[in-house]
Amino acid sequence: MAELRLLVFLAIIAFAFTKSVPKKELPPSCDSKIYCQGDLLNTVQMARVFPDSKTFVDLSLSHKKDEVLKNFEIFMENSNQNPNQSDVKKFVGENFVEGKELENWVPHDYNEHPNILNKISDASIKNLTAEINARWPKLGRKVVEDVKINPNEHSLIYVPNGFIIPGGRFKEFYYWDSYWIVRGLLICEMYETAKGILGNFLSIVDKFGFIPNGGRVYYLQRSQPPLLTKMVKDYYDATKDLTWVSSNIEIVIKELEWWLNKRFVSVNLEDKSYRMAAYTSASLGPRPESYSEDIATVQIFESDEKKQYVFNQLKSAAESGFDFSTRWIFDENGTHFANISFTETSRVIPVDLNAILYGAFNDLSYLCSILSKSDQEKRWKNEADSLKDAISNVLWDENDGIWYDFDNKLKRRRAFFAASNLAPLWTQAYDTTKSKEYGMKAAGYLVREKITSYKGGIPTTLYNSNEQWDFPNAWPPLQSIVVNGLRSTEAQEAMDLAKTFAENFVEAARIGFERENAFFEKYDAVQQGQYGGGGEYQVQTGFGWTNGVVLEFIDLYFTGNKET
Repeated sequence: MAELRLLVFLAIIAFAFTKSVPKKELPPSCDSKIYCQGDLLNTVQMARVFPDSKTFVDLSLSHKKDEVLKNFEIFMENSNQNPNQSDVKKFVGENFVEGKELENWVPHDYNEHPNILNKISDASIKNLTAEINARWPKLGRKVVEDVKINPNEHSLIYVPNGFIIPGGRFKEFYYWDSYWIVRGLLICEMYETAKGILGNFLSIVDKFGFIPNGGRVYYLQRSQPPLLTKMVKDYYDATKDLTWVSSNIEIVIKELEWWLNKRFVSVNLEDKSYRMAAYTSASLGPRPESYSEDIATVQIFESDEKKQYVFNQLKSAAESGFDFSTRWIFDENGTHFANISFTETSRVIPVDLNAILYGAFNDLSYLCSILSKSDQEKRWKNEADSLKDAISNVLWDENDGIWYDFDNKLKRRRAFFAASNLAPLWTQAYDTTKSKEYGMKAAGYLVREKITSYKGGIPTTLYNSNEQWDFPNAWPPLQSIVVNGLRSTEAQEAMDLAKTFAENFVEAARIGFERENAFFEKYDAVQQGQYGGGGEYQVQTGFGWTNGVVLEFIDLYFTGNKET
C-alpha cells in the first residue's frame, strides 16, 4: 500500500510538471514522442513497470511508431486516463519487445593468444590477462539492419561497425568508456576492431556534430568527456595509418568545434577573464532513462523553474561521467556536504574536462602538423596554449601543489580531494619544463591525503555520500589517468607511486575475478578486490573499461620489457 501511495504521489508530481513547465526555451532530450517526451513515456515510467527506468527506454517497438502511439491513446481512453501498474505492464508487453536491435558479434581480428601473453612471466598475471582477452568476443555487438531501416522503432542509434559494449545494463556503446576499451584492443593487437569503433564515432559526429553520452537517442542532448581526438592519436601511434587520419581529420576538428561553441563559458578571476569548459547539458524534463528517479530527486522543490534547473544539472553530471558525485553538489555555503537534489554541475569548472580538452587541442595540432595543415596546426596550438594558461591561473593551487575544480559562482577553488585533480599531469596541461617539480608536488599531495593507504584503488573522492562517484569507490579510468599522469613527469617519487597504484589495482581485479569470476565497473578502494557500490543501480559486470585499464597496467609493469 505504501508503494502504491508513493507511485500515485510521483505520478501527480510528474503530471503537474509536464503540464506547467514552460516549453519554449528548451528542447526535449530527443524528437521521439515515445523514448524522450510525452504522455506515453511519463505514464510508463511513473508506473515503475521496471525497477530500472533504463529498461523501458531500451526496448524496441513491436509495431510501427504511429500504431504504438494510437494504441496508447486507446489504452488511456479505456482506462479513463488512470491505468494501474498492471494495466501499464500489459500495454508495454503488447507494444514493446526486448533484444531485437543488437546481435552478438565476434571481432574478426580477435586472437586467443595475443603477443602480450608471451611477455608475462608471472603465471597468475598471465592467466588474468588471458581471461580479460577472452572477454572481447563476449562483449562484442553489432547493430542489426532493422535499426537503420526503421530508426523510429528503436532508441538505439545505428552505427555501421561492430563494437565492444561496457557490459551489464550498458548494452550500447558509451563515449568515454570506449577510450579505455580502444586502449585494451590496441594492446591485444585488435587494430581493425579499434578502427571500426573510431569509424562509428566519426559517423556519429558527421551526423550529429558531436558524440552523445551513449548510443541511444535519449542521450542526444549531452556528451561525455571528449576523448575522440586522443583515441585517434593513440590509433595513429599504434598503426601509423596516416591515410586514415587524413581522411577523417575534418570530422575530428568538427567535434572539438562543438565543444568550443557549446561548452565553453566565461570565468572571471582577479580582473582577468578566461574561456574554460563546463558541463552544461540542458533539455526539457527528467532524463528518460532515469525518469522516475529524477522526479523523486526534485520533489522537494516547489517551483517548476527550480525543478527544471535540477533536471539540467543532473544531465550535466551525467555528461561528466561522474554521475553522481559531491564534486557537483553544493550546500548553501558552497561546500559539498549536501545531497543529490542540490546538484549544480554547471557552476563547476572541472579540472579533468579542461585538462582533457587541452590534450585534445594539443593532439589535434600535432595531427595537423604531420598532415602539413599549418593553419590548423597553429590554430589548435593557440587554443591549447590559451586553455593551459587558464588552467594554471584558475585551477592550480600553489599552496597545496595540485589543481582543484573551480566554483564559478563563488569564484573560489573546491579544495578537497578528487582523483580527477591530477588530470593535468595526464595530458601535460602545465609547464612541462618543470615536469619533475609538478610530479613531486603531486606525489606529496597524494601522500598528505593518505591515498597510498588504499590498496583497492585510488578512491574517487574522500567523502562517503553513497553516490557511486564518491568514496570508497575506485573507478578504472581514474586509475589510468592518475598512474599515467604521474609516470609522465619522470619524477622518481611520482613514478614509484604510479607503479604502486597500478600494481594495487591489478591485484584488486585479480582477487575480484578469483572470487566472483567477473570484472566489475568499479571497485572498493578499502577492501581490495571487492566491487564498489552506491548510486542509482547495482554494480555491473563486463566490464569494458576495467579490462582496458588492467591490460594497460599489465603491459606497463608486468611484461618484463617495459619500465618498472
